[in-house]
Amino acid sequence: MKKVKICGLFQDENIKEIATLRPDFLGFIFYPKSKRFVADKLSKEILNSLPKEINKTAVFVNETIKTIQNIVQNYAFDYVQLHGNETVQCCQKLNESNIKIIKAFSVDDAFHFSILEEYQKYCDYFLFDTKTPNYGGSGKAFNWQILQNYHLNTPFFLSGGIGLQNIDDALQFQHLQFIGLDCNSALENQDYTKNQEKVAQIIEKIYL
Repeated sequence: MKKVKICGLFQDENIKEIATLRPDFLGFIFYPKSKRFVADKLSKEILNSLPKEINKTAVFVNETIKTIQNIVQNYAFDYVQLHGNETVQCCQKLNESNIKIIKAFSVDDAFHFSILEEYQKYCDYFLFDTKTPNYGGSGKAFNWQILQNYHLNTPFFLSGGIGLQNIDDALQFQHLQFIGLDCNSALENQDYTKNQEKVAQIIEKIYL
């Protein structure tokens, strides 16, 4: 059974609604240019009330190490997701701070998986997303067969336009290290909150 990560939550009631569905990970975006930027809206009380089995994940894009460390400590996040051009050295320093890391990479036909070798000792998971100018959130899928060129041991999440329209195809994709699915914009309402019914449907499909 694959893990489920629902990313891009920022509104209190919506966070509580989606948490009742018990995804494995919930992602909160600390990137100011994102339409789902949590800024100072994120409630510690809401986060602390989430079921313990849900891994609370803070998402950053090219943020300073100190800021990441402060936010993780302030909100007691379980993981960070690094969704920009973060270096191996950045991952190493965070890893040395006992911070668990999901390192995202934007994938297209020209992607070289060899660059991941230096990252793997510091990262708990990789996440492969569609390459866009805006660091994700495009709602577009990439050619998943490219991932057959990935031969390392670090498990990965599949991301990029995963929704009800293609979840069956995604679940049929085979790879030894394919551990879970990261869902965001394809499950949203017009105001960028997550549609509870759509999230429930996709979780049911994944957990079957």
